Amino acid sequence: MDSKSELNKQSDLFTRKEASAYLGVTANTLAMWKYSGRYHLPVVCIGRLCKYRKADLDEFIARRTVSGGLNG
Repeated sequence: MDSKSELNKQSDLFTRKEASAYLGVTANTLAMWKYSGRYHLPVVCIGRLCKYRKADLDEFIARRTVSGGLNG
């Protein structure tokens, strides 16, 4: 793997703060979802450092997208 594709893969990893901003929720909300199991949102953990993949965040949004507004 070349260094450019490695850099692109790393830029697709978000910290909790970055992921929460991307989703439009607080970092505390994202932490509660993770620990309570309310929503399944995969994380990549290396030791105590956990990050979120952009593709997983996009999939999370897509699964919760509804059409037709609030009344269907």
